[in-house]
Amino acid sequence: MTNHTPRVFSGVKPSGGLQLGNYLGAIKRFVDMQGQDYEAIFCVVDLHAITVWQDPKELMDATREVTAGYLAAGIDPSKSVLFNQSQVPAHAELAWLFNCVARVGWMNRMTQFKDKAGKNAEKVSLGLYAYPALMAADILLYHATHVPVGEDQKQHVELTRDIAAKFNHDFGAEGFFPLPEPIIEGPATRVMNLRDGSKKMSKSGESDMERINMTDDADTIAKKFKKARTDPEPLPDTLDGLKGRPEARNLVDIYAGLSETSPEAVIAEFAGAGWGKFKPALADLAVERLGPISEEMARLMNDKAEIDRVLAQGAERAEAIAQPILDQTYEIMGFLRSRRG
Repeated sequence: MTNHTPRVFSGVKPSGGLQLGNYLGAIKRFVDMQGQDYEAIFCVVDLHAITVWQDPKELMDATREVTAGYLAAGIDPSKSVLFNQSQVPAHAELAWLFNCVARVGWMNRMTQFKDKAGKNAEKVSLGLYAYPALMAADILLYHATHVPVGEDQKQHVELTRDIAAKFNHDFGAEGFFPLPEPIIEGPATRVMNLRDGSKKMSKSGESDMERINMTDDADTIAKKFKKARTDPEPLPDTLDGLKGRPEARNLVDIYAGLSETSPEAVIAEFAGAGWGKFKPALADLAVERLGPISEEMARLMNDKAEIDRVLAQGAERAEAIAQPILDQTYEIMGFLRSRRG
């Protein structure tokens, strides 16, 4: 059995506008993992974005914005590898190899495809159907052992494990690809809509008041939280008292995520408080935590050359890890390939 270097991999899709869910559910967790007991590789997964049509200029701008969000939130390119996926061609190469390992039945079970395609499954791109194989390639290309994801992405990590296990078995390469573990932790890994607590916060929501954008200024952040939908009841004495109160639970989880504590601790602090007390406290906390990030993102977006330099250097570091693993994969599968250069 191969002993793999403990390594974390995850990414954010540049599909138009970072919001609080991206921060608490992904980017903040990435920052917290830096400098721990494993290598960290974080990616802007721009190849995933084109499973639906993208305006080329908007895609380029969105890729830079996600990168600015990473950097402003605290990702340090000297501690983590930070790059955009399309600059490392090995992602697409390994995805094709995995398309030939994964089974159609596995893809048919992917609930996110069903949710996104809806009744128009015959009209969506093949990429939308097959992108879980690309996600598996993203992870296994670096022999990643841990993948921080939200609950809604756990199924894709499970598929990655299935692909890795089948490859290892089919080609007699036990232990070549690790079976990565999903990391699902934290009080706000799934941030909900500020106007409807049954829906996930999204950049594509109908109203901008439904979400907190990472580019919102302090006044806008405070206004949105103060106008967030709640119910007439005060906060309860225990977390169980929030059952059936999705908007209330969402705001408590957000407070916990921003304050780096637990929902139980938030309830203990604000038990019996009305929303006239809690929402201003949440707004102040959000401005304190997110305001500096918004300001730094704005600065970075005015220095595109710096963003491009960071991504290019990160791509070189990523390719240095990925290419030998891809070459070994081809060799295991029996491809005849001469060494070039």
